[in-house]
Amino acid sequence: MTTTLEKSLRREIDVEGQPYTVVMDAQGLKITRKAHRRGIELKWADLINGDAAMAAALNASVGDEQGN
Repeated sequence: MTTTLEKSLRREIDVEGQPYTVVMDAQGLKITRKAHRRGIELKWADLINGDAAMAAALNASVGDEQGN
C-alpha cells in the first residue's frame, strides 16, 4: 500500500562532501545546495516522458549564466 504525496517532503543529502536539500512534492522534484534558493527542478511528467535529461541540462546551463 502506498501513500499519496499531499505535502512536500524535504530531506538533506550529502553529495561529494556538499550538503544538498531535496524537496519532493506533487508537481516534481527540486535539488538545491543547502542555504541556496536556486537549484534543479524536474517535473514528474518530464521525468516520465524522458524529457528530464533535456530539462536538467537546460536548468544547469541557465544556472551557470546566473552565477549559480
